[in-house]
Amino acid sequence: MKREESRQQALIFLFENEFSPNTPEEILEMAELLRGEKVSGFSKELFLGTLENLAEIDAVIEKNLKGWKKERLSKIVLSILRLGTFELIYQKTPVNIVIDQAVKISQKYATQSDAVYINGVLGAVGREYCENKSEEK
Repeated sequence: MKREESRQQALIFLFENEFSPNTPEEILEMAELLRGEKVSGFSKELFLGTLENLAEIDAVIEKNLKGWKKERLSKIVLSILRLGTFELIYQKTPVNIVIDQAVKISQKYATQSDAVYINGVLGAVGREYCENKSEEK
């Protein structure tokens, strides 16, 4: 499975987690058993890693929202932002790749205006993240 497909799969798991009473492990298991999906290792890493660091990720997102509160975002937009923020902070994926992938995914699962907003928020997170990393050196 390509990394882009794995990101989409992780996004679907994150979105499902917003509504499901099941544990993350059960969500992964049901995807394989009930839907016949092959869960990629990268997808699983993104999904579980995002959930494991959710409090910090949400704090970073909230800090970079301009004129919005996290609670006002749609669940799909929030899931895309969470996934992108996880990749920026914990996976050390280059900012341009994270933003490109998040915008592509948002064009498929959200609206064009959501894609623009996601681009801006992740750009701000990326600038902050890169600045903090360069200051640490």
